[in-house]
Amino acid sequence: MPHDELDWTPPPADPERPAQVRRILRLFRPYRARLGLVGLLVAASSLVAVASPFLLREVLDVAIPQGRTGLLSLLALGMIAAAVISSVFGVLQTLISTTVGQRVMHDLRTAVYDRLQSMPLAFFTRTRTGEVQSRIANDIGGMQATVTSTATSLVSNLTSVIATIVAMVALDWRLTAVSLLLLPVFVWIGHRVGGERKKITAQRQTQMASMAAMVTESLSVSGILLGRTMGRADSLTKAFAAESERLVDLEVRTNMAGRWRMSTIGVVMAAMPALIYWAAGLALQMGGPDISLGTLVAFVSLQQGLFRPTVGLLSTGVQMQTSLALFQRIFEYLDLPTEISEPEHPVRLEKIRGDVRFENVSFSYDPTSTALSGIDLDIPAGGSLAVVGPTGSGKSTLSYLLPRLYDVTGGRVLLDGVDVRDLDFDTLARAVGVVSQETYLFHASVADNLRFAKPDATDEEIRAAAEAAQIHDYIAALPEGYDTLVGERGYRFSGGEKQRLAIARTILRDPPVLIMDEATSALDTRTEHAVQQAIDTLSAGRTTITIAHRLSTIRHADQIVVLDKGRIAERGTHRELLADDGHYAALVRRDVHLTAKV
Repeated sequence: MPHDELDWTPPPADPERPAQVRRILRLFRPYRARLGLVGLLVAASSLVAVASPFLLREVLDVAIPQGRTGLLSLLALGMIAAAVISSVFGVLQTLISTTVGQRVMHDLRTAVYDRLQSMPLAFFTRTRTGEVQSRIANDIGGMQATVTSTATSLVSNLTSVIATIVAMVALDWRLTAVSLLLLPVFVWIGHRVGGERKKITAQRQTQMASMAAMVTESLSVSGILLGRTMGRADSLTKAFAAESERLVDLEVRTNMAGRWRMSTIGVVMAAMPALIYWAAGLALQMGGPDISLGTLVAFVSLQQGLFRPTVGLLSTGVQMQTSLALFQRIFEYLDLPTEISEPEHPVRLEKIRGDVRFENVSFSYDPTSTALSGIDLDIPAGGSLAVVGPTGSGKSTLSYLLPRLYDVTGGRVLLDGVDVRDLDFDTLARAVGVVSQETYLFHASVADNLRFAKPDATDEEIRAAAEAAQIHDYIAALPEGYDTLVGERGYRFSGGEKQRLAIARTILRDPPVLIMDEATSALDTRTEHAVQQAIDTLSAGRTTITIAHRLSTIRHADQIVVLDKGRIAERGTHRELLADDGHYAALVRRDVHLTAKV
């Protein structure tokens, strides 16, 4: 497929906010039953809370003036019961809503990780590792408050506001009108503040991703080695401090955006009781309708109760607008096109022979250049092919096509007569094993690193694979044996030991087709000899494709092809190509000369 399809750039932001909101709401769809229960609990809690001011009015207007002790006791118990019931409902709704929110975050994390697992190799060669980690950790983590409490807060506050306003109207509609005069202004202010915070949040998350990438690169084992040996530790610290300083500024701006306007709303809402008392007193002096003390106190109590859910609603609106920036960054990853995907009707091979064929294969990283062109190869099951050529000739690119790390842009790659693009991923993973020059080991025990190839492998199978790779004696001599913890990327082991661990891992996987991508090129001659013995054991009886740097390792290959500028320049056996005295012979002479100098 063309490189311009592989070279991913983030899609433009969706200009239609309602579409984004609908997409966010769809994330909660699997949990709608539990959310419905939360809604019932919220509504019940709000109604119970609103009942208290009416009980208070009866206490002040009836029970106390008339000296009705029994009624006073019942009303007091009712007010206590309302508080207890409201608290119990609040705990239950928090438990359910938090659980739902965490499940939604889990779904998002898993979906993003799964999408990234299906991305082509080109995506990861162009994306900083820290950027990927930041999307999963920081962006989804930043949504926690939104997905765990926003739905509950929205329903709770909205229900409380509606119930409180209805109760206020029931007490006195004139005082209610005075109380709600400024509500539209408050809503407008909240909307403006949310828009400001959304813009700043997008900048903040980008800055956090940049910092995560810097930490990942500079504080890895390789980064530490490079920084110290180059004497750049101080400059790296200064660069990190500059990035952190920019983040400080964005964090302050995020928290302070609209803070004065929101505090103004708080001041006005807090001053409303004084306005209510003033309005009621003025009405009485002007001969207006009589308002009982109980009604006035109950109304002020309701009005004060209206303050919390109203501010809560405004804050929820601000938080939702801010979170749209985070959701947009996550949706960008979820919307990444999956260039390499399993076919709609995949072919599954139960028994794999290992016949490999390249038919007029071509591949391009970009429209302006061709990495491979007109490649025709036939490797029968159990046969061996060696691919040699100068740097940049397309050797490694050729090896990427069989396991579908890239897809061809022309021609076909066949496994047992089936185009690899038609095979299911499981068949392809079982069929092809890769041992590359750069061995990757997890920060786990030796046994766990080997079991990555075969999770259900027994201790005996692991030992047999290590023995075949000529690494068992070394592992057994370690203080903790196979339970020894491997350092990051295997830095507790030498290059040769890591390669033999990789070979043992591949032996455990037991693939019928093996790709050796310059597996010994970075090793010294003595270590190379030990590793080559392990490779010979691994290669026995398998279809083997060897990308060779040192030609001494491929003399006995069934066929050797020489790549030059993405095309096959020569092919034949070692003897035939030497006799032709062409590209291969020149490479052999160079190899012999370099070996003699060493």
